Amino acid sequence: MRGSRVPGKPHSHRWWRTGWVVGVALLAACSGTLRPAGPPKEDQLLVARRLWHDTAETQRRDIAARNWLRCAVAAYRASDSDEAARQAEAQSIADGCTHQLMGYLLDQEPGAWRPHTIQVLDESVRVVFRDLPSSLDDGPLALARADEVTVPVVMGERYTSPGYGVALVGWQAQCHDRPICVLDPPDGVTRALTAWVEPGDDGVAQLVVAGTRKHPAITIGHRDVPLAADFSAAYAALFDRSHINRAAVWSLIGGHEFAQRQGLYLLEDYDPAKTPLIMVHGLGRSPMIWAKLTNLIDGSPELRNRYQVWHIVYPTNTPLLLDRLYVQRMMDNAWHILDPDGTAPAHQDMVLIGHSMGGVISRLLVSNSGDVVWNAVFDIPPDQLHGAPTDIATLESVTRFQAYPGVTRAFFLASPHLGSPYVDSVVGWLAQRVIHAHTPELDALLRVAAENRSHENPLLAEDYERNGLSSISTLRSTQPVSRAAQSLMPVPGVRYYTFAGHLPGTHPPSDGFVPLASALIPGATSTTIVKDGHQLYLNDEVLEKIVEILRQP
Repeated sequence: MRGSRVPGKPHSHRWWRTGWVVGVALLAACSGTLRPAGPPKEDQLLVARRLWHDTAETQRRDIAARNWLRCAVAAYRASDSDEAARQAEAQSIADGCTHQLMGYLLDQEPGAWRPHTIQVLDESVRVVFRDLPSSLDDGPLALARADEVTVPVVMGERYTSPGYGVALVGWQAQCHDRPICVLDPPDGVTRALTAWVEPGDDGVAQLVVAGTRKHPAITIGHRDVPLAADFSAAYAALFDRSHINRAAVWSLIGGHEFAQRQGLYLLEDYDPAKTPLIMVHGLGRSPMIWAKLTNLIDGSPELRNRYQVWHIVYPTNTPLLLDRLYVQRMMDNAWHILDPDGTAPAHQDMVLIGHSMGGVISRLLVSNSGDVVWNAVFDIPPDQLHGAPTDIATLESVTRFQAYPGVTRAFFLASPHLGSPYVDSVVGWLAQRVIHAHTPELDALLRVAAENRSHENPLLAEDYERNGLSSISTLRSTQPVSRAAQSLMPVPGVRYYTFAGHLPGTHPPSDGFVPLASALIPGATSTTIVKDGHQLYLNDEVLEKIVEILRQP
């Protein structure tokens, strides 16, 4: 009968339904997966998109900043996706919100930063330093958005790399508590950094500030995402802080500020595997002349990964051979700190780049003097001279030297290897009267000369009496010691490249200061002549040629 039941048997469909419910309940109890019903989780990309667009209408900056923070966190979560379009949109929103948030936070805290927690209305954000360059410690660290750092015209174009986050510049004062601190520029350390916002494990959002040279990517989900970077802003910030150009000019007439800055300085953290490019400025100049070339090196991924730029600062009012000794000591001191055992690949493969007098110094650094220079000063060997042993040893260190070990290539830009006739012009005559040098080494030379008059080169004594002894006087081609030094050429195994300027209408052909005949020396791997003046460090054709050579194996 319809609807009847068989005595002694339950309804089968009720039994099945009851058993299913009980079974699910038991299974959930055992597995812990039973959850109360609730609304589905909101799509994080929709959240980020809404916050990004809605905040554009918000008048109060603190409310906007809180929304930018929430937006960046939601967009970070949305970036963990396998869909390329979704990844791209989420990253774009994350970067936009983080960019605005950084502007707000830097306005609120314009001073130096340390890891700490910042309150943005009812939201907290924890500042975290991660993978900072070793030259920067945990604070205090001054920060600026890279796009707010002006790249000066002399540096050329701005080089950036797109990626996740917001490019920053970090600045910190020169340290004094470690030996390597002496290799930091006196104007402070500037480094390229990147910031992004990510959710913290404890629910507090994190604003991460990180270095990008060693770790140029972050991991979101199961994929590596390149970080945004600005490779020009850090050096531009240092350029802006430095007043070394003015000090360089004043040093010629006895200013002391430039002398206090002399040394070898690293523009990035030392890497034992990368070839050092050691740049040597010219007379009355500073390392700032290398701004365009330095920017080109940093702007090329290939060159940035192969080379590290080191700048030399030396006093340009002192005689040429004494400057060579000073630069040698700077390099010795740097390697004593960086690689005392002499085993690093960087120690075995260095490149010198010198402009004008810096090019002559670079040539002498890769040459052996033998007794050539010594014999231009005295007609007897050092052990037969009268005088204090320390004075004689000092004189030997200036006039007798070996090619610096480990230098494999050299670039000479507008360098007066055979002197400059303009030293004997009216301007040169005035310069010799104004520019003077006074150093312990020169004092030692004068004492030894005074005790050995009968063995001193009379032509040298006469020239000194008439023209003095300075950087200008030693650029005269007729000066006995200069003439001896001009004969010294780079040792076998060092490839060198000469660059010269030729201004139309000059007779003899020259760049206005250095004759072609003086700038071009035999044995060069290549020679480049351009229609330009003395400032070849700004000439695009010259810089492109240097970059082309540096790209070679």
